[in-house]
Amino acid sequence: MVTTARPTPDQAGRAAVRPKPELFSVDLNERPFTVAWELTRSCALACVHCRAEAMPRRHPEELTTAEAFRVLDDLKALAPPVLVLTGGDPLMRPDLFELVEYGVGRGLRVAVSPTTTNLVTRARLERLRDLGVSMIHISIDGADAETHDAFRGVPGTFDRAMTTLGYLGELGMPVQVGTTLTRHNLHQLPRLAEVMTAGGVRVWNVFYLVPTGRAQPGTMITTEEAEASWEWLAELSERAPFTVRTTAAPQFRRTMLRRARASRGGPVRLTGAGYQLREAPGGVETRGINDGKGFMFIDHLGNICPSGFLQVPAGNVRTDNVAEVYRQSELFRALRDPARLTGRCGRCEFADLCGGSRARAMGVSGSYLADDPLCALTPGAGGDA
Repeated sequence: MVTTARPTPDQAGRAAVRPKPELFSVDLNERPFTVAWELTRSCALACVHCRAEAMPRRHPEELTTAEAFRVLDDLKALAPPVLVLTGGDPLMRPDLFELVEYGVGRGLRVAVSPTTTNLVTRARLERLRDLGVSMIHISIDGADAETHDAFRGVPGTFDRAMTTLGYLGELGMPVQVGTTLTRHNLHQLPRLAEVMTAGGVRVWNVFYLVPTGRAQPGTMITTEEAEASWEWLAELSERAPFTVRTTAAPQFRRTMLRRARASRGGPVRLTGAGYQLREAPGGVETRGINDGKGFMFIDHLGNICPSGFLQVPAGNVRTDNVAEVYRQSELFRALRDPARLTGRCGRCEFADLCGGSRARAMGVSGSYLADDPLCALTPGAGGDA
C-alpha cells in the first residue's frame, strides 16, 4: 500500500500549475524546458521504428509508484515547463492516473502520450482531461491505414488513431500528433497535413528518424530530401491552422530563419516550438532546445538521459537528484556547449540555434558531438546547402 502523501485537487489542482513561460525566460543551463518520462516500455504494438524496442509486458524493475512520486517531487523543484508521460504505452501502467493527479497537484504541466490501442477509450481520455492534463500526444505515421499500420505492426491502428482524434475533439483536449518521417512515407507529407487539418490538431510534430532501437539506417531519408522537406514544412507553417515543429531535425529552425531574413529584410524575431531567436543592432540572441540542452529524458528504469533517442545515462533517479544530473553531469554540460561540437556542426553559424541532432550523430558515428549526417549545409559557403 502506497502511503506517500498526495495533495488533493482542491488543495493543489489545476490552478497551481505554473503558466508555460517564454523560452527566452528559461535558463537552459539550470533547467530543461521539457522532461519526457518513459513510465514503461510495455506496449501492445510492434512499431518497426520504435526507439524503445517496446515489449508486451512491463519490466519487473520499473519504478514503483512510490518511487515515481519521489521523482515528481524532484521535478517540482526543477520546474520544467513541460512534463510528458510517455512509453511504451503509459496506459499500461495501472497507476497512470495517480501519477497524473500527483504531478498536476504539484504544479507541473503534464502531457500524456498514449499508444493508440484499445486502451485509449473516451472515458480514459476524459479522466485525463479532468485530472488536468494539458495535452495529449498521439502518433500518426501514414495518411492511410496501409502505410500507418505497416509502421505500427498491428492492423487497425490507423482507424484507432482517427477514432482517438475524434474523442479528443469532442472532449476539447489539445492534441499533438507525431509523425516519424522515413523514405516510406515522405511522399505522403501533403496528405498527412490534410489529416492534421481535418483532425483539428494543435501541433504537428514531424520526427526525423534516428537509427536507434528498432529503427534502421536504411530507412532514413537523404540529406537532399531532408532539406526539401524543411522548406516544404516552413512554407506549410505559414498557412496551416496548426503549429509545425520537428524532432531530431533542428535544421528546420535555420530554414525558418533564412526564409524570414529573405522576406523581411531587417531584424528578425522568431518563436517556434523548441526555439526562439531575436535579432537587434546589438547582436543575435537564440534559444534552441536539443538533446540534453533544454531536454531531459527519464527511462523506465530511472536512467537520466539527454533524450529518448540519445539514451546515454548520466545518472539514475534512484540514486541521483535530477536537477544535479542535468546541471552538473559532464554529458549534459557538453551537450549544452556549442563550442564542443566537432566537424561541420562545430563550424556552423547555426550551432547554437540548431546544433544538429546529437542523437543521430551518435547513432551513425558513435559520437554525440559529431556531425549530424542528415544536414547538407556547408559552413562558410554563404549559408547554402
